[in-house]
Amino acid sequence: MASSKPLDHVVAGSGPGLVLIHGTGADATSNWAALIDLMRDRYTVVAPNLPGAGATPVDPAPIDLDSLADRVVATARAAGLERFHLVGHSLGSVVATAVAARHPDAVTSLALHAGWVRTTPREAFMFDLWACLLRTDPALLARQLILTAMGPGLLGALDDAQFAELAAGFTAMLDERILAQMELDSRIDLRDVVGRVTAPTLVMASADDQIVPPHHQRELAAAIPRADYLQVPGGHGLPFEDPARLFSTIAEYVDRRQAQGRA
Repeated sequence: MASSKPLDHVVAGSGPGLVLIHGTGADATSNWAALIDLMRDRYTVVAPNLPGAGATPVDPAPIDLDSLADRVVATARAAGLERFHLVGHSLGSVVATAVAARHPDAVTSLALHAGWVRTTPREAFMFDLWACLLRTDPALLARQLILTAMGPGLLGALDDAQFAELAAGFTAMLDERILAQMELDSRIDLRDVVGRVTAPTLVMASADDQIVPPHHQRELAAAIPRADYLQVPGGHGLPFEDPARLFSTIAEYVDRRQAQGRA
């Protein structure tokens, strides 16, 4: 831990610590900008960029989850945080779970959206498809992600121009630097460590998640000793599809846990 190098990160606000970890293919700003704005008036918000995002370089070796968890804590410490509330989306939820398991004294509370305990052959097949599409043509991957990451309510409301705009936005986020994140996605297995999480935890599932279906979040909630489970409408990409719903839920949870900690 002492030698762990902080990740590139965004920091904003002042107050108790709040660390936000983004999902595959996103970055600190694209995933969390609205939540940072919502929380910065009362928290010191730190949002790391995982390897391949922002200015965090990609290492030649595959990403080691334990080392990455240590780097998240080193990033928080570099921003002056000894303890912090911790939030993750998708791969960010996996990383956040690893952080909470490895560094229980650092984590005040945990909020996880679209997380999972282990990658099954179905998801491994999907992550390999993502990598193949990214290497072939990022625009193809963008289209595939839109159709699987967004919920039916949003997809049914878009017209041709809005589909094109959404595809352009997704394509702009995708480059081969994130292949290492996809490779990590394909080999997640937290079964031996998830029971070590001691922080109070909110596990959130999106009802129409086709990428990491809700049964994974139910498994995650069952494996964490102090976890509550909440299912909300929408798809896997809820931070982009309905940020107001997701971020208000997270803010309410973090504020409640912070108030309980002061009581």
